[in-house]
Amino acid sequence: MMARIPNILTVTRILLVPVFVVLFFVGGLWRSYGATGVFAMAALTDWADGYLARRYQGVSPFGTFLDPVADKLMVSTALVLICASKEMSSVILAGVLTSIIVGREITVSALREWMAEIGERVKVSVSWLGKVKATLQMLAILFLVYQGQLIGFSSQKIGIVFLILAAGMTLWSMVGYLRAAWPSLTGVAANLDSRQE
Repeated sequence: MMARIPNILTVTRILLVPVFVVLFFVGGLWRSYGATGVFAMAALTDWADGYLARRYQGVSPFGTFLDPVADKLMVSTALVLICASKEMSSVILAGVLTSIIVGREITVSALREWMAEIGERVKVSVSWLGKVKATLQMLAILFLVYQGQLIGFSSQKIGIVFLILAAGMTLWSMVGYLRAAWPSLTGVAANLDSRQE
């Protein structure tokens, strides 16, 4: 039973996406507390499903496939909604940072799919940089969804700071993945193998 919980949590995270969207659009306290709470819950399930999968040997092909899909679905949806909101519509920086983050996710996902096809998926497996990036993204979104003051500061301003950090880490981790995959992308690895033969 414990081995199934990680997959249940992952599916739950996907099911929370439409709930988050509805609460975000309702606005007011529903957004500040409801949508923020739902996103926080989704972030916790992201941590919990990975921990439980390792702890109880619940790692499965289904979970390995679905977990990153759930993460990217929730993060991308939240960032797009934030950029489209009234208070962020004039903040050009938010749109630029969001395009960097979403663009990176698409690029790295495509890179991993291609590397898996040639049997070298391990070269672009998730690193500590990716985990730090994900944490910064989650924090940025939580602050940007919540509307109000926190310890005397606007949650929006705090969120933008975290979003800048997340975008920077996003680019850094992408460069790391591309460097690891570069020999395969350019055919250098194949040339080396042919010389060894």
